[in-house]
Amino acid sequence: MADPFDALRSPYAPVVPEAEFAARLRARVERALSLPKGVIVSETTLEAEPSAAPARARTQGLTPYLIVADAPRALDWYEHALGATRLGTPTVMPDGRIGHAELELAGSRLFLADESPESQVAAPRAGEGATVSLVVDVPDVDRAVVRAADAGADVERQAADHPYGRNAVIRDPFGHRWMLSGPVLGPAPATDAARTGDVGYVSLQVADVERATRFFGGLFGWTFETGSAEQSRQVHGGALHHGLFGGQEHSTLFLCYVVDDVDAAVDRVRAAGGRAEPPEDRPYGRLADCVDDQGVPFAMFTPPHGDRAPRLAANGELTGNVAYITLEVLDSARTRAFYGAVLGWRFTPGRVADGWGVEDVRPMTGLHGGHERATALPMYRVDDITAAVDRVRRLGGVATEPERHPYGVTSDCTDDQGTRFSLGQL
Repeated sequence: MADPFDALRSPYAPVVPEAEFAARLRARVERALSLPKGVIVSETTLEAEPSAAPARARTQGLTPYLIVADAPRALDWYEHALGATRLGTPTVMPDGRIGHAELELAGSRLFLADESPESQVAAPRAGEGATVSLVVDVPDVDRAVVRAADAGADVERQAADHPYGRNAVIRDPFGHRWMLSGPVLGPAPATDAARTGDVGYVSLQVADVERATRFFGGLFGWTFETGSAEQSRQVHGGALHHGLFGGQEHSTLFLCYVVDDVDAAVDRVRAAGGRAEPPEDRPYGRLADCVDDQGVPFAMFTPPHGDRAPRLAANGELTGNVAYITLEVLDSARTRAFYGAVLGWRFTPGRVADGWGVEDVRPMTGLHGGHERATALPMYRVDDITAAVDRVRRLGGVATEPERHPYGVTSDCTDDQGTRFSLGQL
């Protein structure tokens, strides 16, 4: 194809280009003019424009232009952690660096490029104070903070209400400071009931149930009553129904999920490659015992009509409440496909390789792939983690020194018979 500028140059007869072609050409020239100083356009390869140009963010008078040390990773991070949308195809320099990329975030346009010594533009340096803060509107500040922290952001200021709204401050993994701003939502209404995919009941599988009652009773102040079987114990109180079950070779947290229609959910289990027993009516609802497509047992139940419990707090509220559940799985892709089909779970990438967070599930839940044996691990909320760690050790268990994270302080523990769990001061 002839160069369009050659085709338009005299002494040839003037040519009126097609309107669609002219629009694409103008867009390419505009992008070239917006590249950082030092970019040589003649050495930059631009991909052919698609037949349908991608949607662009609305025009704005001021556009932030972020400089980062790893632009491909930053594009992924802003897309998954902050919900940005990519616009067009990034401009790639001859040495592999990204010279220019565009994102749409909260209805505005954002430019981004790799740092360039020749252009005297550099990414923020670790340990140095921020010289610029970016403010972005989000519909739910608390949820946005959790999502960003799970993806590796540092939380500099937790969400709080102010006369002008609710906001929080995070520092992303590339050194840029963001203020997440949104409306004051207030507490969830009392009518917000447990939803399909929420965890409705847990049972900690242990070797010796009597030893477990002594250990966890001493750790959290739990009291118990005998359950429906000799090896079963039920914990008094607590927002989430919690049991212990003895005589088990492998310690794990057995999970029972809430569903709107257990009979329909059983059909989804079988269609996804799992196994399910016929549902049975119990005093607390209609229940089905199941096994997923990798051999992990679980259960589902539909509470009696009009008797659905209020939705739990995301990370528990009191000492001894389940604050987080980690699913160690064999194959995370199969796990995501199965529970996405059966429970409607949606996932976001976590802060570790092959780690995933489950969106909007109570209690908060994540999964991590690549394990030889599937295990569900509970994190229990505590008010004073130093004192709780001391109690674990005095009761004959093992606990790591408390470690600070953006979301709180945690310790990995085992009880006096090797049952794994963790503590979180959140």
